Amino acid sequence: MRIVLVEDHDGIARGIAYRMQDLGHSVDIIVDGLAADQHLRTGGGDLVILDINLPGMDGLAILRAMRQRGDERPVLVLTARAETHDRVRGLDAGGDDYLVKPFEMDELEARVRALARRQPRPLRRKIVMGALALDLDAREVTAGGTPLALPRREVSLLEVLIAAQGRTVSKNDLLDHIYGTGADIEEGAIEVHISRLRKRLKAHGLTIRVARGLGYALIADQVAP
Repeated sequence: MRIVLVEDHDGIARGIAYRMQDLGHSVDIIVDGLAADQHLRTGGGDLVILDINLPGMDGLAILRAMRQRGDERPVLVLTARAETHDRVRGLDAGGDDYLVKPFEMDELEARVRALARRQPRPLRRKIVMGALALDLDAREVTAGGTPLALPRREVSLLEVLIAAQGRTVSKNDLLDHIYGTGADIEEGAIEVHISRLRKRLKAHGLTIRVARGLGYALIADQVAP
């Protein structure tokens, strides 16, 4: 799942991001309200963790704007305000849940899980290429029907490559998906993940090809007649 985290406190933002990434999610961290509003209007993301007190534009205004334009993504509101009327304001603005700072990461994780379960999933989402199948909901990979154990970052990498269906994906796009937009990660980290994933997929008839200066593409090997 891709999470948009809008939080201007560096320590809190990093703590939440690390916890969510450890669970296999990618996280886009945004520290300014106006930038967050623009990102949510144009960017992706499955769930939003939104602080109320932000520079540029407060979280309630961001939330109201989301709901006014029909954006129904679940939103977990974070705030240091514990009074009942403040919680009511957050929920009335369109928040799906409310968490008061300071909070335990275990509780945050549980609330994120609960919000994710509320999203309608009428069909099991699966992407197939050759013998490989990726279940996007369970984040499970099978090869010829047999489960293929992959580290979570390699699953995230595979998710982008297999969704592209043979098209080249840039290093920056891969980094953004795995680590979140704006993460301070060197491009070389992708090369390490690509090398490991390439070795795992070779036995199953799939090749990761490099387009120098452009990125990578996942290709199903042609089987001779």
